[in-house]
Amino acid sequence: MGNPVRALDTILPLEPGDRLTRTEFEQRYEAMPYLKKAELIEGMVAMPSPVRLQRHGQPQAHLIGWLVVYESGTPGIITGDNSTVRLDLDNEPQPDALLLIDPAHGGQARVSEDDYVEMAPEFVAEVAASSASIDLHTKRQVYRQHGVREYLVWRVLERALDWFALRDGEYVRLAPDAQGVIRSEVFAGLWLHTTALLRGDMASVFATLQQGLASAEHADFVASLRPLEPPEHGARQRE
Repeated sequence: MGNPVRALDTILPLEPGDRLTRTEFEQRYEAMPYLKKAELIEGMVAMPSPVRLQRHGQPQAHLIGWLVVYESGTPGIITGDNSTVRLDLDNEPQPDALLLIDPAHGGQARVSEDDYVEMAPEFVAEVAASSASIDLHTKRQVYRQHGVREYLVWRVLERALDWFALRDGEYVRLAPDAQGVIRSEVFAGLWLHTTALLRGDMASVFATLQQGLASAEHADFVASLRPLEPPEHGARQRE
């Protein structure tokens, strides 16, 4: 084994295309506090280009706003913005947005002692330039393999949105209804007026979401998210 790194100035910077272990990736990322976003996808470093406002920044803000409103009406849910997710030793993405069920309420992901999401959140969203993006190819495959139950990709330049649900190990595209609304299969009441979102009509997006939050299925979902009961303190072990 090689000698451990002893000083920050000996740590090489991250470069797109680097092949690294997760430990090496995290070490180099932490040594670059000015770097806003880098990901490890199938063992390779991916570093997005500078973010444009209308092509990425604003769409991402709209998605986050939609999810935060849902979170505010759904106890036991956590929203994340650009949060690193440790999926395995070769994959550590930093999705534009995520939604997870609090592990204390039975969610499939967990939060590590050093405050990273570990294992797959239930819902991930990415803002992509087009269908040629890594988000609809390599990342989609990685998220599917690790059990992300729903995956949304907003293709900004094509004015299109893809929402996938995991069924029997494969992603199936969810179709909007006649009004252009898609309803989450995992998070009851998480309704998205897709045509309103694509034209920037956030008032209609939030109005549709409020309808979802007022639905009977959302009330049932909230009731199912009661905190898990901790084991009895000092319970005797079986002899």
